[in-house]
Amino acid sequence: MEVAVWDTYVTKKDGSVMHFDIVAPHAIKDEVIIQEYGKEYLKSKGQPEQLLTSKECSFCHIETLQQVFEDEIKDNGY
Repeated sequence: MEVAVWDTYVTKKDGSVMHFDIVAPHAIKDEVIIQEYGKEYLKSKGQPEQLLTSKECSFCHIETLQQVFEDEIKDNGY
């Protein structure tokens, strides 16, 4: 499965910077959808109010997904 990797940097509540990648099917190009995936992740990390826009999240590259992650994308969409 080919996936798009979106490089993401968010300032946390304590002022430090959190870096994470949003990995989604490469066919999803709508930045609003990608940002929603990122907001779900931030919520799971106790950072639901943090700003996530195209400034914090940008397309990085396409890669072939390792098999171990394919089921997670099929279940969650990202």
